[in-house]
Amino acid sequence: MAFGGQCGECTECGKCERLLKGQSEVDINKEENKMEQDNSVRLYTFIIYSENVPGLLSQITAVFTRRQVNIESLNVCASSTPGAHKYTITAYCNRAMADMLTKQIEKKIDVLQANVFTDDDIFINETCLLKISTSIMLENKDVCRMVRLHQAHIVEVNTTYATIEKTGITSDILSLYDSLKSLGCVLQFVRSGRICITKGYTEHLDEYLADREKKRNSK
Repeated sequence: MAFGGQCGECTECGKCERLLKGQSEVDINKEENKMEQDNSVRLYTFIIYSENVPGLLSQITAVFTRRQVNIESLNVCASSTPGAHKYTITAYCNRAMADMLTKQIEKKIDVLQANVFTDDDIFINETCLLKISTSIMLENKDVCRMVRLHQAHIVEVNTTYATIEKTGITSDILSLYDSLKSLGCVLQFVRSGRICITKGYTEHLDEYLADREKKRNSK
């Protein structure tokens, strides 16, 4: 049965029917926005903690390969928790795929914990190095102006090239690269993998290990 109402297309979206059942329009819009976000492809950051075991990196990356999800960046380092290594991986996918990848990774024997985040949930940083032509830099004042505008640093200059370092979020680094590339002075460019920390007070892993130890002692 179709209900008459604001849009006249209740058979399409059912919004008017939900309004008549007592659901507020604000709640309906929130639900629809959440569904749209969950289905949209966006960049997710996966933070994984594991034992320091040889060959585990290939097992983790294989989870993405099997699901045909391309890894955009990857960083591995020792974490603040003794004996645990931290993997920071970024990839484009929808929310359902991100959650599935996280669950599959966490099933690995030597993985302690895996979580997935959007950019709103974490503090992000990257570093890049650019090698630019010294002759073009001296001829074109816009080169130095762009370096200052993007708050980058010239760390080395010789008669052939200059090396520029920039630390910041991904969009800032790419903006600097695009600006210098358009001036025709870029000789080399390299970016580090993303590093990030969560906005919580402590590491998720520390909370997990503390909870696991508490449960173990209570038995």
